[in-house]
Amino acid sequence: MQKKLLHFIFNLSRGGAETMMVRVIKELPEYEHVVVTLFPGNNFGAELQCKKWICLNINSLLTLPLAFFKFRKLVRVEKPDLVHTHLFWPTLVARLSVPKKIPLITTIHAFIATSGEYKHWYIRFLDKLSYRFRKSIIIVVAKGALEEYFSFLHLKPYKAYALYTFVDVERFNVDKVTAAKSNDTFKLVAVGALRLQKNYPYIINAMALIKDKDIELDIYGSGNLQAELQQQIDSTGARVFLKGEVNNIEALIPQYDLFVMSSTYEGFSLGILEAMAMRMPLLLSDIVSFKEQCEDNAWYFSLAAVQDAASQIVALSVADKNVLLEKAEAGRKRAIDNFTLPHHISGLRKIYDEALSSND
Repeated sequence: MQKKLLHFIFNLSRGGAETMMVRVIKELPEYEHVVVTLFPGNNFGAELQCKKWICLNINSLLTLPLAFFKFRKLVRVEKPDLVHTHLFWPTLVARLSVPKKIPLITTIHAFIATSGEYKHWYIRFLDKLSYRFRKSIIIVVAKGALEEYFSFLHLKPYKAYALYTFVDVERFNVDKVTAAKSNDTFKLVAVGALRLQKNYPYIINAMALIKDKDIELDIYGSGNLQAELQQQIDSTGARVFLKGEVNNIEALIPQYDLFVMSSTYEGFSLGILEAMAMRMPLLLSDIVSFKEQCEDNAWYFSLAAVQDAASQIVALSVADKNVLLEKAEAGRKRAIDNFTLPHHISGLRKIYDEALSSND
C-alpha cells in the first residue's frame, strides 16, 4: 500500500522552493502525494502531478491563526504517513499542528542570517520556539546554510541533513539549443523575480557607470518592483531592459555572453544551477551561498562597491572568449557531478525511509 506524503508550502508561484517540490513529486511515484498551500493560485498547471491539491485559502498572514485549525483538521482527515513543509509560515503551522506520531520534515531554502525574513525578531523567536515545541527533521539546501540555521537560532540539532538543490541537466543543455549571439554588443542576462533579495538596483547602477560601452543587460522576471526598477533605468540611462517572465528561458539564455546575479542573499540558487548547466560564464555577488555553489568556476564582485561589478563587466567584455568558455565548461561539469535530480532524489528517499522506519 502506498504511503501518503503531504507537502505543505506557502503557495504555487514559480519560485525555487515551489519548482523543487513540483519536480520531486514527479520523481516519487511510490508515494501518494497531497499538496497543501496557504494561499490560492497555481502557476504550474498540469506540471503539478499530485493526487490532491488543497488550498487553506488564508486571506493574509493576519488570519494565520485560522490556518492552524484548518491544517490540524486536514491532517486528521487525510491521515498522512509523512508531512514535508517548505518555507517559514507553513513550517510554523505544521510544527504546532501535526501530531508527534507523524514524522515532520522541514526544508530550509535560505541562509537565514542574511534572509530579509529573519531580520524580524519575531520570525527568529517563532522559529526557535516552534522547533523546541516540535523538533522537525531539518533538510537544508546547502552545507553552509545547515550549520548557520542552528548556530544563528542557538538550537541543538535533532536530525538534520544538507541536500543540495538540483538542476534538470537535460532541459538546460546548450547542445540542444541553437541560438545566435550578437557579434557586436556584449549581452548580459539576469533571471529572477523582481524583489528586494535580488538586489537589481545595484546591477542597474553598475550598468549606468558603463552606459557608454556596447554592453547591455536583459532581466527576466516579474514582481512588484517593476515600476521602481524601470524608473531607475530611465533616470540613469543604463542599458538595461526588463523582459518580463517567460516559460522558455532555456532557449533564451544561450543568446547571451554572461550571466549575472547581484543578490544580497540566496539559498541555493536554481537560476545559477541552470546557467551552469548551460555552460554560461557567471559573474556573481560574493555571498556565501554563491561561492559554495560555484567555488572558483565563477567571477565575483563586492556588494560594497558598484564600481567593482562595472569594472569586471567591462573586463570580461573584452576578455579572450576561451577564458570565458573554459570557466563555463568547468561550471557545467560541477553541476553534473554534484547538483542533478538523481543526486537529490536518492538523498531524499533515504531521509524519507529513515523517518518512516523510525516511526514504525
